[in-house]
Amino acid sequence: MGNSSEFLPLREPTFFILLSLADGDKHGYAILKDVELLSQGRVQLSTSTLYEALARLLDQGLVIGATSPIEANHPGRPRKFYQLTYSGQHLLEAEFARLQGLVQAAQRRLGLSGSG
Repeated sequence: MGNSSEFLPLREPTFFILLSLADGDKHGYAILKDVELLSQGRVQLSTSTLYEALARLLDQGLVIGATSPIEANHPGRPRKFYQLTYSGQHLLEAEFARLQGLVQAAQRRLGLSGSG
């Protein structure tokens, strides 16, 4: 991945997909549900949109894929899991800092304290 600024600002679905993977590897359906939860229902991805985004993130080196062993409670073919790379983590942190700066600027302009 080159300079993270070339990827910023992140689109909201991309931000939430990367954020979903920040606490550990997940398979597609778990990412789908986690994105909905993290965004408080604002971002609801279709499976095709999710997998298109994951393919792009794989190509950009922001996530990697791994096949899990067949799980006892999920018989059948193994599910593909996705993991945030160092570059993906770095980009997520850069986007967080960018968003934090926007919030701080808005707080100052509106005369609000940061304590809520």
